[in-house]
Amino acid sequence: MRLGAPLFDDCSTPELWIAALKRKGYSAAYCPVGADAADDVVKDWAEAAREADIVIAEVGAWSNPLSPDQETARAALEYCKRQLDLAERIGATCCVNIAGSRGDVWDGPHSANYTQETFDLIVATVREIIDAVQPRRTYYTLETMPWMYPDSADSYLSLIRAIDRPAFAAHFDPVNIVNSPARWADTGGLIKDFIERLGPWIRSCHAKDVTLATRLTVHIDEVRPGLGALDYSTYLRCLDSLDGDIPLMLEHLATEQDYDEAAAYIRTTAAEIGVAIR
Repeated sequence: MRLGAPLFDDCSTPELWIAALKRKGYSAAYCPVGADAADDVVKDWAEAAREADIVIAEVGAWSNPLSPDQETARAALEYCKRQLDLAERIGATCCVNIAGSRGDVWDGPHSANYTQETFDLIVATVREIIDAVQPRRTYYTLETMPWMYPDSADSYLSLIRAIDRPAFAAHFDPVNIVNSPARWADTGGLIKDFIERLGPWIRSCHAKDVTLATRLTVHIDEVRPGLGALDYSTYLRCLDSLDGDIPLMLEHLATEQDYDEAAAYIRTTAAEIGVAIR
C-alpha cells in the first residue's frame, strides 16, 4: 500500500511538490491542483507524479448534493461533476465526497438521512454526477460516515447495486463507521468484514483512530493514529491483501508534527507485522 498526507511545505510547483513528498517518504498524495487549472497545467502535475512514482489518491468533492436548500444542492452537484472531471484529467485514483445530509449541516446527522427517499436521492445524484462526466480511468466514491449512508458494508453494497455504474467505487474510513460501543469493541472484526466484502471496489482509505469516553451517554471521538482503539494491525493486514497501490491517507490532524508521528506509528506497526508500505 501507499501512505500519504497533507503537506506543509511550499508546493506551488510540481518540482516543489514532489520534493516535499519525497522528504516525508510518501508515495501517495492528495490532488495538488484545482478544477480551474488548464489542461496543460494538469498534465504537468500528472507527469511529475508519474515520473516520481506518486499516486494521486483523491480529489475531494466536499459538498452537500442532498441539501434541503435547492440552490446549495444544485451547486454541490455541479461542483462534484467538476471535481470528478479533474480526477479524470489528472489520473487520480478516485474523486471522493460524502453522500450528503438532509439537514442544514452539510456533513451532520439528520433524522431524514436514513429514509428510503434519501437512499433513492443518493442513487440519483451519484448517477447524475457519473453520467455527466463518464470517467474512464477514475472513480466516484462516497466516504463512509457515522450518521448517513453508507455507514456499513451492508449499506455500501446496497448503494453499489442500486447505483449500477462501473465508475462508482468505494472509499473506506473505518473510524467513521465506529458509531457505537459495540463497533468500538471490535474494530478488527469491523475492518475485516468490510474489506472482505468491499475489497474489489475500494479505491482509497483514510487513516485515523478512535476513542470511546467513559462519560454518559456515548461519546466517540477521532484521534491521531496510535492514540485510540482502532486495530491497526488488522487494518494494515487487510489493506495489504488488496491492490499494492491502494492509498492510505492521513487526515484531520492539526500540525506537521502530528502527521509525522501518525506516519511513524503506521510505519512501525506495518514493520512489526511484516506489511510493506511504499
